[in-house]
Amino acid sequence: MPKTVLVVDDEPKIVDVVGDYLRGAGFSVTTAAEGNSAIASARARPPDLVVLDLGLPGLDGLDVARELRRTSPVPIIMLTARGDETDRVLGLELGADDYLVKPFSPRELLARVRAVLRRTEGPQTDRELFVVADIAIDTSRRQVTVGDRSVELTATEFDLLVQLARQPGRVFTRAQLLGAIHGVVVNSYERTVDAHIKNLRRKLEPHPHEPRYLLTVHSVGYRFADD
Repeated sequence: MPKTVLVVDDEPKIVDVVGDYLRGAGFSVTTAAEGNSAIASARARPPDLVVLDLGLPGLDGLDVARELRRTSPVPIIMLTARGDETDRVLGLELGADDYLVKPFSPRELLARVRAVLRRTEGPQTDRELFVVADIAIDTSRRQVTVGDRSVELTATEFDLLVQLARQPGRVFTRAQLLGAIHGVVVNSYERTVDAHIKNLRRKLEPHPHEPRYLLTVHSVGYRFADD
């Protein structure tokens, strides 16, 4: 059964082009032109991924992302205007997995959709279960627990955590972490990593402003605690 992508944008030309491109690649596509209808569509027929324009009329894309994240870890790829860096960071902090800046290539969007869905599906073989400090990670089931508490992560948050936790104590630059979650570092910027780390700390750390697990290495990047 084909994966379903919900495309949310108030520009009909973008919706048509993106929809045709995704359908041509074998995806099922649903569409919405504004925020409330996007939320209603996602609830009525939960998609496998959402392509979400932040600049929607009325209920904007940030509000839509916030509402979706209340009940679902569905992957979200944001579409943003070139100058909307603040909104881009806010969107990532709300739990979006990736973003593209308008104007963009439909081929690049398709590549991002496939990459995020691959991360959501996880590895098909070689189950890996490991424990670091109080955090237990099951890579095949894509499950994380802290103590006896189950934690729900987005696909990108999960892969970023695994990259760090597999090698406790190793310092990763932001560029290395971007490469780990995107496959290649392309059209991304390093604050993307900072936003995802902030989300992970909020979900995993007893005191997010005084992290125990996800540690900052100033002027370099991040590492997972090794003690």
